[in-house]
Amino acid sequence: MRPLWSGSISFGLVNIPIGLYSATNRKKVVDLNLLRDSDHSPIHYKKVAEADEKEVPREHIVKGYEYEKGKYVVLTDKDFEKVDIKSNQTVDIREFVNLSEIDPRYFDTPYYLAPQKGGAKAYDLLRKALEQTGLAGVAKVVIRPPREHLGLLKPLDGVLVLETLHFADELRDPKELDVPKAEAGEKELKMALSLVETMSDKWKPEKYRDEYRESLMKMIEDKIKTGGKETTAPKSHKTTPGKVIDLVQLLQESIGQTSKKGKKKTTRSHSRTAQKKAA
Repeated sequence: MRPLWSGSISFGLVNIPIGLYSATNRKKVVDLNLLRDSDHSPIHYKKVAEADEKEVPREHIVKGYEYEKGKYVVLTDKDFEKVDIKSNQTVDIREFVNLSEIDPRYFDTPYYLAPQKGGAKAYDLLRKALEQTGLAGVAKVVIRPPREHLGLLKPLDGVLVLETLHFADELRDPKELDVPKAEAGEKELKMALSLVETMSDKWKPEKYRDEYRESLMKMIEDKIKTGGKETTAPKSHKTTPGKVIDLVQLLQESIGQTSKKGKKKTTRSHSRTAQKKAA
């Protein structure tokens, strides 16, 4: 794995040389081009001025901020240079906070940090200190100039992770939602609690896949094999909108189905155990 950049963790007078690595391997979306149906010629977009619908050459395109309806202030390259934040490739820790107090909505993108030459001991000390105290380091960092990120340095599975955070003004207030008030009855609540308990399991992320992407890619591969002919569409399960829900009945049915699945797993487990003993 190659680092995005090599730099350091800085707090107080301490500097720890580290490499910054992407912690995710995000699959690209299936890239589809727009084509003319008659001959599959690719369609291109032109930059056209709203005033006269004429195409504008690249050298005559500028960036502007609309401060009033239809009024813009133009920003030049020199303007951007004045506010440009250069990357010093430093995870600059400003303070340490209790990790458990941070709202999960703030978390954005994780990165791994690994010690570089001469930094292993200090890296290990910082990791252990964070593990034992339950604290995390709030830092400022420039990963890809010119954008500056707020970040959180925390320990995870024997390494240090830098997780970029949303700034406070980037989060929307849930009070903006118009959530209707409705009180659940005691019977419904007991049923819901029973269903949640029955469906509870350990978190195993490998169980879940991007089924839409997999299905789309399979359909594309099938169409390539058949020379572009239509393929059989998989069956979809649609729900009827606007139907009045009998919550208690649905909960009872859900609990019954979940209990049956649990019994099947238990029966299989006992059967395998008996076979092993007989062998």
